[in-house]
Amino acid sequence: MGADFDFWNLQRTAWSLSRRAGLQKPLPPLLLFTDPERTPDPVGAARALPAGAAVVYRTFGAADALKTALALRQTTRKGGVALLIGADPALAAACGADGVHLPERFAARARALRQAHPGWLLTSAAHGLPAARRGLALGADAVVVSAVFHSRSPSAGAPLGPLRLAALARAAGGPVYALGGIHTKNARRLLASGVVGLAAVEGLSAQRP
Repeated sequence: MGADFDFWNLQRTAWSLSRRAGLQKPLPPLLLFTDPERTPDPVGAARALPAGAAVVYRTFGAADALKTALALRQTTRKGGVALLIGADPALAAACGADGVHLPERFAARARALRQAHPGWLLTSAAHGLPAARRGLALGADAVVVSAVFHSRSPSAGAPLGPLRLAALARAAGGPVYALGGIHTKNARRLLASGVVGLAAVEGLSAQRP
């Protein structure tokens, strides 16, 4: 494992952020977002996560989505890791997931999902302050803001950086996660940002040494 993706240091930073946030409702300090290309083995990556973390499985229309989701559910349940399904409440219900992550354009679905599944953890993507406020106002437990640093994701915009992220977190009106280009060498730059945890794709996709 390269120094940039030092799993343990990233984990320590995420848990430190969570403790500083003093949340009333417990939230996972660390979110692994899967990606078809950058997370070739989502089940293996989920197995490496510490108890208390969460996986956000994004299917992107995969034909074997249910099979993978069920395998992830089995692995995460054994490891004490939460499982969220990206943008697919039906799949979340079918595999017994702990909740759903909504893309920014689907944030309004949080209200209906909250009524139908009051125990689910709901997160929503946000790429700026208006979207963050909207996602939280519509019922998301937290919003995942990106991109914080330069990211290889094809959908990533210009990076916010730690200072703009901190201003957004203060004004959002609820819990904010940081996503986008986060790894060991830059994660600690977010300790004073006010976010409740860290989210990553490649930074959490490598296996433990």
